[in-house]
Amino acid sequence: MIRIVIAEDQRLLRGAMASLLELEDDIEVAGEAGDGAEALALIERIQPEVCLMDIEMPLMSGLEVAELLRERGVPTKIIILTTFARPGYFERGVKAGIQGYLLKDEPVDKLADAIRRVMQGHREVSPELVFGSLREENPLSEREREILKLAGKGQSAGDIASGLHLSYGTVRNYISEILSKLEVKSRIEAVRLAEEKGWI
Repeated sequence: MIRIVIAEDQRLLRGAMASLLELEDDIEVAGEAGDGAEALALIERIQPEVCLMDIEMPLMSGLEVAELLRERGVPTKIIILTTFARPGYFERGVKAGIQGYLLKDEPVDKLADAIRRVMQGHREVSPELVFGSLREENPLSEREREILKLAGKGQSAGDIASGLHLSYGTVRNYISEILSKLEVKSRIEAVRLAEEKGWI
């Protein structure tokens, strides 16, 4: 029996997915989560074989959860479900070690087959998502992404500098470089653009 967790903030969709997958002889829905923090705690506690995880959830995104699970050595296989073919998401997902990257509107029998194939060691990816993700490469370095994420949480250049043990001038230079690379005029625009493209 393959034990799975479904992490999806839309309750109706989560419930429908759970009900339909429970009809499969070899799949058991061991838990459901409505946001990223709940998903992380649930997966760490029950360690299911597979988690079907929405990308865009409150508190933490599916990608952030996948990254943390990998860092912590949790063996659960992650299949990301999304409606977005955003450049950057696929790249981040691969780095986070996800095993599947599928569209939310896949038929349930296809989803069940994907779960089985992932359990056999395969990767499952919707072709539309791969092609959508190949349009643009993320121009930001890892440090620039880190700084932009903190700026997106409302931190000032001074806060970021002390948090990352950098000088104020260095952080200002990074922010200036980020604005230049993204061709925007403000940090708010930079954060919005990078989030839209899945780069942070």
